[in-house]
Amino acid sequence: MEAEESPSVGNGRSAAGLSVQSDLAAPSAGIDSLLQDGFTSLDTGSDRVVEPFPRSPKLQRKVAKAAQPSQEQLTRRMEELQAEKSKTEAHIESLKKRKADLSRTSEVMKQQVRERFENMRRVLKQDEQVVLDSLELDLKQTRTRLDQVLKNWKQHQDQVSESIGSTQRALSRSPEAEEDWKGYSENLSPKKSDASEREIQLNKDRFERLLKTLSSISKNLKAQLQRKTLLLDSTSTVIDRQTCHSHITVTSEGRALSFSSSAPSAPEHPLQFDKVCCALGSSPISAGQSYWEVDVRCCSAWAVGVAYGSLERKGRDKGAKLGRNRNSWCVEFRHGNLSAWHNDRNVACQGVGQGPLGRVGVWVNYDKGQLMFYDAENMVVLQRFSAALTPVFDRAHHQFTQPLYPAIRFLKPPQNQIWPNHLEFCHLSSP
Repeated sequence: MEAEESPSVGNGRSAAGLSVQSDLAAPSAGIDSLLQDGFTSLDTGSDRVVEPFPRSPKLQRKVAKAAQPSQEQLTRRMEELQAEKSKTEAHIESLKKRKADLSRTSEVMKQQVRERFENMRRVLKQDEQVVLDSLELDLKQTRTRLDQVLKNWKQHQDQVSESIGSTQRALSRSPEAEEDWKGYSENLSPKKSDASEREIQLNKDRFERLLKTLSSISKNLKAQLQRKTLLLDSTSTVIDRQTCHSHITVTSEGRALSFSSSAPSAPEHPLQFDKVCCALGSSPISAGQSYWEVDVRCCSAWAVGVAYGSLERKGRDKGAKLGRNRNSWCVEFRHGNLSAWHNDRNVACQGVGQGPLGRVGVWVNYDKGQLMFYDAENMVVLQRFSAALTPVFDRAHHQFTQPLYPAIRFLKPPQNQIWPNHLEFCHLSSP
């Protein structure tokens, strides 16, 4: 009996297992269509689409109520918006006032400039009148002296005329005429012009000195007027000590540099020039205009310029020397000659005076790609680098692509000269 029931039980279990497997297998057959088509019928034998269960009215009211802000929230939001509106209106009015003030401020500034130049013109006019009065006084004094000489010659002329008359009467053989002729002949002597008469003239030497002085003042004034514009863009340049060659000593304020034959035992910095006696400024120039000056009077051979931060720092190759690569520009004084260098090409600087330079001015207009070097004492342009194409430097004067750093280099002079000693970035201030 147990043997007979066991198949029945086993068959029952088998049937139940098949039934469960059939129920589990049925949904899996439609997974692909579920991912592709959305909701499908749970009854595989029917084509009717089953819609999602609709939300109950109670749930919909609850959701709608939650979505609507409360009266308190709306009131607070309105207050925030009103405050923002008032703040915005006040800022707009402030901007309008500033815009209106721009014209007034500009007019005040223009008027102040006019007054300064009017004062200069007044001083020039007064000085002009002083000079003209001086010339007029010289004219009067010269005329007075000539008038006195002329008066003496006229008196002599009268005497000569009288002597001629007496001589003519003497020729008539009258006794009275002979007596008169003897008197005039004895008193009258020939008159000669002396050297003092030839010296009576306008003081031309003084006038020539005056013209030279005025010419010098005019040149200096022009230079100072030009320099005052550059000084508006003046920057305080300080040396980056980390870039200095080991033989360069920097003063405490960081503007003056000296060459020292004995190098200190300091660890080498990655930014330091190890073979070329060079140093860079600490502040990069990446926009706008900048101007600075370098005092070169106490150095017999030097280079002053600008360089990208990517200028090589190690070795003696051209990549580490100012003006010998595309990463730097400079003017260089060596063997008594001044030249401008870039990309290992050079030209002789024009307009250089007989004596050595005292200060070199460097002006950068970064945005326009312009670089100019000046004789800072008379504002003569030594070399102009611009965006123009030149046959010497090719397209060397392109737009700057990296921040620029002020740069200096000590050069080795001829054997008969002492080693260069001192360079200094000048402390500039408007006159």
